[in-house]
Amino acid sequence: TTMWANQEKTGAKAGAWIWQNFHFSPWEGDDSEYFGAVIAAIATATAPENYRNDPSIQGNLALLRGYLKREAPAQPLENRVLLLWASGNLPGLLTAPEQAAIASEILAKQRPDGGWSIETMGAFKRQDDSTPVIRSDGYGTGLTVLALEETGTAKNSPELKRGIAWLLANQNKTDGPWPAWSVNKQRDPASDIGKFMSDAATAFAVLALEKSR
Repeated sequence: TTMWANQEKTGAKAGAWIWQNFHFSPWEGDDSEYFGAVIAAIATATAPENYRNDPSIQGNLALLRGYLKREAPAQPLENRVLLLWASGNLPGLLTAPEQAAIASEILAKQRPDGGWSIETMGAFKRQDDSTPVIRSDGYGTGLTVLALEETGTAKNSPELKRGIAWLLANQNKTDGPWPAWSVNKQRDPASDIGKFMSDAATAFAVLALEKSR
């Protein structure tokens, strides 16, 4: 109820929510408003007791679908992969050809080791001018594998099998997380702020591996 009460109802942002922007991607940057709207769609779609069909929220859902569809072409690939994930749970976000187009685009970015790098999924600007870390990471790989699984990519497809194999091989077996790094600046990976991307990577990796079972 609180979520829908705070949804923008009119104007260019109708269907979305006001989102904080500290120019730190992917959650507090220029494109993060769209990220938040996608997560709201997934939360609604996966809520228990058939919540997404509750008559009282259909107007809100129509606004949300409209926003996500309207703004999708302008989004970086990372946000469109999130939309692909959401579309496997909430009908009316993408047509089958649109799903296939996003899947094809992201499959073309699979790295030789089977994983994906979040750095290749957006035009991120590093605030300290440090060199981007362009290697497979748990965020890009976990999110991509999950989105492909949720939209019907066959479990025996070579690309999906290689992505799952990367996830299985690259968990830190001592502490449990999957690796990921800030797309904004070089951070101490042992610090709390340095663990943010790894925390998200671990969540996506676990969801992807659970879906693959």
